[in-house]
Parts: sequence; C-alpha cells; structure tokens
Amino acid sequence: MSETAQIKLSENTYDFPVITGTENEKAVDISKLRDLSGYITLDTGYKNTGATKSAITFLDGEKGILRYRGYSIEQLAEKSNFIEVAFLLIYGELPTEKQVADFQNEISHHTLVHEDMKKFFDGFPSHSHPMGQLGSLVCSLSAFYPESLKLNQTEAEINQTIIKMLAKMSTIVSWIYKKSFGHPVIYPKNKYDYVSNFLHMTFGQRTEDVEIDPVLVDVMNKLLILHADHEQNCSTSTVRIVGSSDCNLYASISAGISALWGPLHGGANQAVIEMLEQIKEDGGDTQKWIAKAKDKNDPFRLMGFGHRVYKNFDPRAKIIKKACDDVLEKLGVNDPVLEIAKQLEEVALKDDYFVQRKLYPNVDFYSGIIYRALGFPTDMFTVLFALGRLPGWIAQWKEMKENKEPIGRPRQVYTGYTERDYVEMQAR
Repeated sequence: MSETAQIKLSENTYDFPVITGTENEKAVDISKLRDLSGYITLDTGYKNTGATKSAITFLDGEKGILRYRGYSIEQLAEKSNFIEVAFLLIYGELPTEKQVADFQNEISHHTLVHEDMKKFFDGFPSHSHPMGQLGSLVCSLSAFYPESLKLNQTEAEINQTIIKMLAKMSTIVSWIYKKSFGHPVIYPKNKYDYVSNFLHMTFGQRTEDVEIDPVLVDVMNKLLILHADHEQNCSTSTVRIVGSSDCNLYASISAGISALWGPLHGGANQAVIEMLEQIKEDGGDTQKWIAKAKDKNDPFRLMGFGHRVYKNFDPRAKIIKKACDDVLEKLGVNDPVLEIAKQLEEVALKDDYFVQRKLYPNVDFYSGIIYRALGFPTDMFTVLFALGRLPGWIAQWKEMKENKEPIGRPRQVYTGYTERDYVEMQAR
C-alpha cells in the first residue's frame, strides 16, 4: 500500500501521496492541494519545497555527500576531467573514448565568437563588473543565433545550442579577463582541450604559443568539476523557472548568471580574499581577528568557513585543499595574503572553538586562494564560478524541457490593503 499524508483543514481531511526518491528522500506531493481545498502552502525561500524531481545531482549535507548522476565527487575529481563531467551531467552517462573525443571536437569547432561581440566591450564603461558583462554577452548569443528561439526544436537542434553555449562561454570569459587589462583578446585554438584552451586564451600571448602547465590544467579542471552542479540552489532554480516559460537556453543561462552574481550565492570566494586583504591592511595579526570571530558581540565573521548545506564537512574542500597546496608550491607564490590564509586554515582545523562548531575551511576558501595565486582579480572569481556551473545549468534546463514541466508560477499570501476607493488628487 502506498504511503500517504493527511492534511486537515477546518472540517475536511485531504490525503496526499508520499513520494520516495532513489536515496530514500521523502516528499509529500501537494500539487493538488489548491484545487482540492483552496489553500496553498507558505514556504518563504522555498527551504522545504521540492519544485521538481531531478536525476542529476544528489546532495546530503548531513553526511557530506555530493554525487553527479550517482558518481561521487571524490571519484570524479580524481579520475575525470571537466569535459567528461560536463558530458555526464548533460547526457546522463560517462562518455566512451569516442564520445568524449567527438564532444571535445564539436566544442572546439564552435569556440570562436562573432567578431561583432568585440563591439560590446567598447560600450561597457571602464572597470564595469565582469559579471554584468558576462550576463549581457551570454544573453546576446540568442541574437547572434536566432535559431535557438524556435519552439519545438528537435533533439539535434537543442544539442547544437548546448554545444555552442559550452564552447563560447570559455571564450567570452577569457575575453572579459583580457579586456579588463586593456589587452588584445586571444583567439581559441582547436589543438587544445577545453581547459587548456581557456588557459591559453586567458594567459597567452598573441605572438606565440605558451606551454600550458599540466599542474595548472589539473587544478583548473578540479575547480570547474567541483562547481559543476549543486542541486536546486538559487541560480539553478532560476535557470529552470526561466526556461519553463519556453525561454531559450542562452537567456535562461544569463538569468542564472544574474542569480549567481549575488554575494549570498556566488560571491563567497571573493569575500574570502576581501577578508584576507582586510586582515593584511590591519597589520596581519591573525590572532586578533580569530579572537574577533570568537566574540559573539563582534559583527566580524570569518568568510569561507563552514557551509549552510554541509553540516559536518564540505567534500569538495577536502579535494581542493590538496590542489591548493600543489598549485602554491608549483607557482612559488610569495603573497602575504596567502600566508594569512594558511595561518587561518591551521587554526580552524585545530582550534576547539572552530572544530566544535564545524567551522572548517570550505570550497570557497580554497578556490579563492587558488584563483588569486593564478593571477585572477577578485571580481573575476564569480565569473569563473559561472564557467564551472555551466554544464549543471544546461543539464537542469535540458531535464526540465524533457520532463515537459509546466511554467513555474509560485503563489503568495497577500498582506496588502483590501479594496479601497480612489481619492481625487486635491482631496488627498
């Protein structure tokens, strides 16, 4: 017998089915509540509301589990690369050697963007935020590729848009970086894999090929893999709800970029570096700032420690910590801000105050340090987050379309004025 839940409203009792996920997650299906009773539920921030059923990512914050399509994040980060993980998220299975070669080849042949897109940079104010540029440029792709606006597209047509989105995103991100310094843009080269090509366009020179350090390629692959999807968060839910209106992929991804831009979502690794800079400017006394963090009457909070979802540890942080150590050793960076980060990390991993409260360094702490060591300015960090999250957004948009989910239409409980008569202006 199927499990049901009962809701009693006034004199009436209503039965609703209980849905069980493959990881034994339980949900009460109240999709017919309003039709049956006239009531709705109120769940501000949707903290207890499942807006969809998804087969893409499983997250258990209590146990520190993150899996893409059933594969643990630990195995994927160790054994896979970003393009393989992107294929897995979007198409549901790990690719064969031929599939990943074909996938990489297709992407490589679409990495060039229309030359007219260069003109956008002329219109942006100097020092405009990279995320504002990224959202605008990605949305503009729908104007350059109007076939993406066609309704009832075939699977092949949708796939072409997906390939173009993946291909052009890395070029756009690298151009934003180059333009921020007033440098000429570097064009993509088909001989490179996805991550190597991105590093070539970002840090390369026009006149010569640069040797792409395998250590940097490896750490960049890991960073992108770790950010590739994270279940139904703010930006992912935004992509799905915008896409539910039959909006094209480019505009839906642009909406996700805007959601990610918020400092409560994608700006955490930038906040880490800004905190470290603040400590450095104050003289670099980490003990003073640790004491401030422990003082409940002090508004200061250590950024990049603990996590709102992972209650015991962030599985991504364990992976990226080693990559962080490797890249700092490889680059031989002598940066007082990074020295402060090491001191804070050492305290947080040993001090009882932080250990008992589970305020461990999270993925944002380490990713911010790595991006700084690689030479990215802090306002590029969220753009790099978006580059990593892209395949997850695409997979979620694609799944929503394939499931033929209805247009998103949340309800509300109205708390404004009841009906009142219009008053002429003189009498007001």
